[in-house]
Amino acid sequence: MYTVESVTSGHPDKVCDQISDAILDTYLEKDPRARVAVESFGSHGLLVVGGEVTSAHEVDAAGIARNLYRHIGYTDTLQLVTNIIRQSPDIAQGVDTGGAGDQGIMYGYATRETPEYMPRAVALVHKLTKGLEDLRRNDPECPWLGPDGKAQITMHDGKVRAVLVSCQHAETISQPEIKAVLTEKLIAPVIGDLTGVDVFVNPTGKFVVGGFTADTGLTGRKIMVDTYGGMIQHGGGAFSGKDATKVDRSAAYMARFAAKNIVASGLANECTVSVAYAIGRAEPLMVHAEGENGKDLSGALKEKFDFRPAAIIERLNLRRPIYLKTAAYGHFGKDGLPWEEVA
Repeated sequence: MYTVESVTSGHPDKVCDQISDAILDTYLEKDPRARVAVESFGSHGLLVVGGEVTSAHEVDAAGIARNLYRHIGYTDTLQLVTNIIRQSPDIAQGVDTGGAGDQGIMYGYATRETPEYMPRAVALVHKLTKGLEDLRRNDPECPWLGPDGKAQITMHDGKVRAVLVSCQHAETISQPEIKAVLTEKLIAPVIGDLTGVDVFVNPTGKFVVGGFTADTGLTGRKIMVDTYGGMIQHGGGAFSGKDATKVDRSAAYMARFAAKNIVASGLANECTVSVAYAIGRAEPLMVHAEGENGKDLSGALKEKFDFRPAAIIERLNLRRPIYLKTAAYGHFGKDGLPWEEVA
């Protein structure tokens, strides 16, 4: 038995992730070699954007944040504070020579369980939260939906046993109506037969106030939602707001790319890849791959995949403005991302 969760693009933490990645993408549009590490923090009418950037170009971080906040679906006014400075030269001297931008451990995973090569529950729970957004934006019968929301799925013996959906909503709609509409339009289409499945919708009984009005948000606070739902280990490093010299992000993408290709090639039904770095050093301290039942796949991994930071950036072409699309509904299992390609 296990449980996984996802959140909508309007969840406060995800708003911050998207703002950080939108700023990153704007820098990369102007300067593909920009060094960017941007964090965002939102709380009750306040948004703070800070970080370290090395680039010959400037961007309007406050304007990017305001525009994206409106696009996500919020209409309240934010007080905006920005504090973006140049990257530390102590870090830069190691990265300039092709070394890793930080120490750390990164993991990647793939399984034959779904066409996306993701755990089934993770694939399903993202469909629930993305479905909430699609209903809000596109279904004329759901104008009462707000941007904020969450979903959760509990599995037991390979079957869905419980589904939880929490959605921000207008004051004017009743909870029984919300549950009926979402069960019909969202939960049943995603999950299928609901016989024997416990369905929970807005279990607190009300979810009118959402976003930064209800809760704080912070870049990098949904790392399990971003990856594999806690199904495998996580090194602790977040992704959003960081350019590809930060191995927290790029090495995790490469580990997913390697794991997916190992599984797609038939070497294993599932694969976990782990890699570790020292700051400023190009060669990883550890590269390891393991299949089901502890099968060691490290030989194939090291033969086919180069985990030096510069090699990762080149192979996956990571100096492009492609990161905003990763900042909600998971970084893996999506079409059109270079680490999802089967070579």
